[in-house]
Amino acid sequence: MGILNLTSDSFYDGNKYPNIEKQMLRVEQLLNVGADIIDIGAMSSRPGAYISKPADELAVLLPIIEKTTARFKDCIISVDTIHSSVAKAVIEAGAAMINDISGGIFDNEMMKTVGSFANVPYVLMHMKGTPETMKTLTDYDNMLLEISNYFVEGLDKAKKAGIQDVIIDPGFGFSKTIEQNFELLNRLNEFSIFDKPLLVGLSRKSLIYKTLNKTVTEALNGTTVLNTVSLMKGAHILRVHDVEAAVETVKLVAALNKTNKTL
Repeated sequence: MGILNLTSDSFYDGNKYPNIEKQMLRVEQLLNVGADIIDIGAMSSRPGAYISKPADELAVLLPIIEKTTARFKDCIISVDTIHSSVAKAVIEAGAAMINDISGGIFDNEMMKTVGSFANVPYVLMHMKGTPETMKTLTDYDNMLLEISNYFVEGLDKAKKAGIQDVIIDPGFGFSKTIEQNFELLNRLNEFSIFDKPLLVGLSRKSLIYKTLNKTVTEALNGTTVLNTVSLMKGAHILRVHDVEAAVETVKLVAALNKTNKTL
C-alpha cells in the first residue's frame, strides 16, 4: 500500500504534492514500482494534528481520485479518512476501500456508510483519542488485551453495519510509546486469532528514527528491517512511503517462507 499524502503538515512528505500534476506523477511512480493499493489522505494524522473538515478533505481528494480512476482503471484506491460524508463521496467517485484511523469511533455513521456499499473493504485501526490527544493516552493495564478487545467490538460493529471485508491495523505510533510499539511488533502474530488481513504502518515512524538516533529522512533502512519482522510475524499489507523497498522485502520474505514449507 503506497502512501499519497495531500496534506502540508504530514510528518514525512507533507507539501511534496501540492498540485494535481505532482499528485498524478506520484501515483504513476507508486504503481510503476509495484504498489497494489494507493492510500490517499487529506488529513494529517501525525501527533498533535487537528481534525480536518470534510469539505476541505473533499476539495483535494476528489480531483485526484477522478483523474486516477480515469487514467489507471485497475488502480485500487484507498482513502484515509475519519468522516462518513467523505467516505461516501470518495467511494461514489471511484475509491475502493476506506482506511479509518478512528475505527468508526469519531463518526458513528462511518461503518454504516461503508456497509451501505457492496464489497468495499474497511480498515479498522486501533487508536485512543485523536491525533491531537493520542500522545497523552498511552496508559494500558494490558495493551495487547485492550487492543484485542477493541478489535472484537469493532469487528462486531462492522459486521452489524454490513461490512463484508475488514482489515485490522494495530495502529503503530498511535497512542503508544516507543517501547509499547516494539512490544506490539514482537507480539504481532497474536492477532492471527481474528483471521483477518493484518495491515502494518511502520514507515519512517518515530520508533525507528528515534531508536536509531536518525532523522525521518534517514529511516528507510530501519523501516525495511521492521517491515521484514512484520511480515514474518503475519502482516499481510505494508503501508509505506517507499514502495520499491517494500516490494523487495515482500518478495524475499515470500521466498524464505516458500523454502520453509518445503523443509
